[in-house]
Amino acid sequence: MGKLTFADDFRIGSEDELIGIIDELGFVPFFENTVRGFSLEEHIARGCWYHDGDNGFWPAWEWKGPVIQKAHCAYGKFIGGKAVYISPEWFPDFANYRRDGYDFDARYDDGLASRADKELYDLLEANVPIMSKQLKALGNYRKGGKKGFDSSMMRLQKQCYVIVSDFRYSVDKFGKEYGWGIAEYSTPEFFLGEDFEKKVYERSPEESYERLKDHFRRILPGIDEAGIRSCLSV
Repeated sequence: MGKLTFADDFRIGSEDELIGIIDELGFVPFFENTVRGFSLEEHIARGCWYHDGDNGFWPAWEWKGPVIQKAHCAYGKFIGGKAVYISPEWFPDFANYRRDGYDFDARYDDGLASRADKELYDLLEANVPIMSKQLKALGNYRKGGKKGFDSSMMRLQKQCYVIVSDFRYSVDKFGKEYGWGIAEYSTPEFFLGEDFEKKVYERSPEESYERLKDHFRRILPGIDEAGIRSCLSV
């Protein structure tokens, strides 16, 4: 039996199955996107996408935090402004290419990052891991305060300087969780640790791109150069 690809008709019905697919394929976008078949949404088992009306259960959404923690993978809005799981094996090359070989301070010093992005990145880096609500409060991103939180956060995720490291829920006075999971942000350096730091800049960005391109050709049979570039470019 050959290696699994997104052209295969597999179905994901549990956290453990999703972790296995992330490990196998390296990249698993959460939502349907411009590349047909390239998403969890299109490969989810029946009953694991939409909620159970009686219990209010949204399985694929409930899995997010546990899967990130168990797989120790990167998660964020990396491709087309949409969320993607990326395995620890492939994230260093993806980050190296997206960062163009720069750590954030070097990017800023070369005039390639805005002051607004630097302020948010520095605040986050000094407080990782941190919930989105707490980060906004610390940075005064509120009505009458600073603007641009969402725009800066989107850029920092696309450039792979920031990832989502967990999702946590609000708790009522009885200790019961409620509502949607709230994103916890981190840096790859903090969450993925020394292994990521050793690997992220060990190749040139061009070498990382070639490795990624070959990998995308394997997991997405039939994808053309333009399709690959749309997935890999910022």
